[in-house]
Amino acid sequence: MSDDRPEPTDEEVVETASEAAEGVVLARYRQSDLRDFDVTVSFEDGVLDVDVYVNPPADAEADADEVADEAARAARDAVDELFGLA
Repeated sequence: MSDDRPEPTDEEVVETASEAAEGVVLARYRQSDLRDFDVTVSFEDGVLDVDVYVNPPADAEADADEVADEAARAARDAVDELFGLA
């Protein structure tokens, strides 16, 4: 990150990660078809923790575990970009 830009706040980090993860899940499944999904993000002491739970319909083509992993990676990548690391 350049010296003239302030560090992102913890709230900005959490919001950025959440939006990225949710975007991946909703790109793979229609929200109305999902039985349930949850994205939990915390950022404390410089440590990002992302937990993604997806419960798709039984006939869904996309594997829920793979989508959850992809969503968590997208969250991490979005935060890296926010800090200028990507």
